[in-house]
Amino acid sequence: MLETLLSMDPATIVAFMGAGILLNLTPGADVLFTSASGLAGGPRAGIAAAAGISLGSLAHTVLAALGLSALIAANPLAYDAIRWLGAGYLAFLAIRTWRAPPVTAGKRPATTLSTALKRGLLTNILNPKVALFILAFLPQFTTPTVGPIWHQILILGILFASVGMVVTSAYGIAAGTLSRALTRVSGTLNKITAVIFGGLAARLIWE
Repeated sequence: MLETLLSMDPATIVAFMGAGILLNLTPGADVLFTSASGLAGGPRAGIAAAAGISLGSLAHTVLAALGLSALIAANPLAYDAIRWLGAGYLAFLAIRTWRAPPVTAGKRPATTLSTALKRGLLTNILNPKVALFILAFLPQFTTPTVGPIWHQILILGILFASVGMVVTSAYGIAAGTLSRALTRVSGTLNKITAVIFGGLAARLIWE
């Protein structure tokens, strides 16, 4: 795989990285989820959620390299099953967050870093739209003469996930910092977070 990386056109990699940065800067489901996690659990929870999302992107990249994403895209039943599972999980998070008690001064929410990471990972993996995006986006920057396509997809997927980790972490840190400053209205922040999770669930179903 290292040989494939060294054979790839630097201009192509730069173009891909630029596109990846712009895509990740645009507020979307990942940004909203990471920001909501930061609001609920503080800056470190936002970073952990971003790490989970990045791991989910890597999982989708591996599936794309193996050709499994194409099979899911071609099978409406499998696609819908994953989509509904993802929406159901987000709805569960929305209800749980809505019911969470307000945070008292000097005390952070019970959301652990491992929980935030797991939530980010599951949310991303259970979103078939991510699989379709990776399946459509990454191959545009591959070249058959450079080396095995699946090598290139994995390399590009790692780069994309790394960029996403940096950008979405920044959103999570900013939201987490804001939540610390607004501890007195943490009950309201819980409601806002729950609405974001619920909105993401609805978006996953109806988009």
